[in-house]
Order: sequence, then structure tokens, then C-alpha cells
Amino acid sequence: MTRLPVVSDQETIAAFRKCGYEIDHQTGGHIILRNSKQPHRRLTIPNHKDIAKGTLRSLIRQAGLTVEEFARLLS
Repeated sequence: MTRLPVVSDQETIAAFRKCGYEIDHQTGGHIILRNSKQPHRRLTIPNHKDIAKGTLRSLIRQAGLTVEEFARLLS
């Protein structure tokens, strides 16, 4: 099992952009991503230096990915 990496908000956004998410808008300290493909899922990324592990795990789950798939998107 792949360990959950420690990533910043920009690294997280870059990884999700590789699988079809685009920046929709920003509200305060949160960046909203929207998937251009069906289903049009939305992800809310906190604008923080490091994303908390629980938050990152939740975002990965909401995107329909596994930790291994997300780790491959980071590289």
C-alpha cells in the first residue's frame, strides 16, 4: 500500500488537472476545481502550504481515485 504523500495546494491542483479537473473559481482560502468530463465532480482544495492528510485522502476519494493512482499523477 502506498503511503499518502505530503503535498502543497499547487501540487495537488497540478495532479488533479492531469485527470481532467480545471480551476473553476476561488472563494476566500479555497480553490474550487471542476471536472470537465462526466460526472462533473467538484473538489474544494484549501489554499494552504501543506494539505492535511485527512483532507487529501478525502479529496482523492471524492475524485474517484486510489492513493496509488494519485501518487502516479504527482510524478
